Amino acid sequence: MNNKYSCSSLIWSYFLRLFYRVNSFWIHLCYFVSISFAGYLALRFPRPRTAPSFRPKSFDLFFTSVSALTNSSMSTVEMEVFSNFQLIVMIILMSIGGEVFMSWLELHIKSKFPRKISIENNEVELGLASFSCPQNENSNSNTISSEKISKPPSIDSSIRILCSVILGYLFVVHVGGISIFLLYVSLVGNAKEVLKTKGLQPLTFSVFTIVSTFSNCGFVPTNENMIVFKKNSGLLWILIPQILLGNTLYPSCLRLVIWVLNKITRREEFEYMLRNQKEMGYPHLFSSVRSYFLGATVFGFLFVQFVLFCSLEWNSEAMDGLNFYQKVVGSLFEVVNSRYTGESVFDLSILSSAVLVLFVVMIAYGNVGFSTGYSCKRQLKPESPCKDTWYGFVGRWSTGGKLMLIIIMFFGRLKKFNMKGGKSWKLS
Repeated sequence: MNNKYSCSSLIWSYFLRLFYRVNSFWIHLCYFVSISFAGYLALRFPRPRTAPSFRPKSFDLFFTSVSALTNSSMSTVEMEVFSNFQLIVMIILMSIGGEVFMSWLELHIKSKFPRKISIENNEVELGLASFSCPQNENSNSNTISSEKISKPPSIDSSIRILCSVILGYLFVVHVGGISIFLLYVSLVGNAKEVLKTKGLQPLTFSVFTIVSTFSNCGFVPTNENMIVFKKNSGLLWILIPQILLGNTLYPSCLRLVIWVLNKITRREEFEYMLRNQKEMGYPHLFSSVRSYFLGATVFGFLFVQFVLFCSLEWNSEAMDGLNFYQKVVGSLFEVVNSRYTGESVFDLSILSSAVLVLFVVMIAYGNVGFSTGYSCKRQLKPESPCKDTWYGFVGRWSTGGKLMLIIIMFFGRLKKFNMKGGKSWKLS
């Protein structure tokens, strides 16, 4: 057999592949838990903006780290407490915990392993190419069986190019979104004034918000989330595509990008991607039919939500002070976020119960992170003293209650291991 390949190395690759498949869930869980602890340490030592008068509790910082990494946007600390460096740490956590980045990382790692390995009749099959292993030291069968090689010539390069396309997708969407968002908050007077009043740097605010929105985390560096910008319809229009491009429309958009690249370059790798989705081993690469149905489903749900939300809340307290156009854009922004990101331009605590039930149905454990907040005037049993806060209602929970939500956030982020619902998780 050629020195480049040995039976022992192929068998070792087989066990590495087997290890990855059997322990996929635990690898993902360790990834999120370990990085959550690293994120906590990075948030723990820098001085917050409110120091020394107020420093967040250690467990609240760990909760924030988990929430950012799992893209849940549940907060136990007001966002304006964090320093510029701490916001940058959260940007990193949201980036590496996002679904698009995680799917790229998983594809990149899988590409380092043999795509298909089986051992049968003293043969080790790597990908679609078979190599014969010697049965004894004097065997002369230790040569590559060229007649058994049926591996498509473009599959390896297709996987590498797909990884590059995904990275390009991430880069273009982020850079484009950040540039337009930064231009808006730098030129529009009232938006610029908000950042100046709150002491937020426009660049950090723009990068943070775009990364958070694309990864579907929903954190915003302002205490009020997007409520303070509810009259800035242009800003909301910038964020709406980011929400969709980073979530359920991602497979459809990825296929569209590959289709365009195929038309422009005529490279066989792009054609192979479009025709062989299963062989590529990337779960977000859909067929054309599935991509069409996905798009129709997404917009169908959004349309139903939009109609119901407007019919129930058009003249409500939440819409006070908005003109017709601002109501339309704000309502669209809210319903898009109810399925994905969790950013909000309305105070959820004053919305009707029917709308809240609708939002709950659209969420399940989807890591959306909506919260009705905490208000003293809504206490069932008034306490004294009491202070209104802008963090989520979970901020008033006990440590045990927060720990329970941390487990739920991990469970929600790893929901892809239970995609068939009602059946036991596939851990092997």
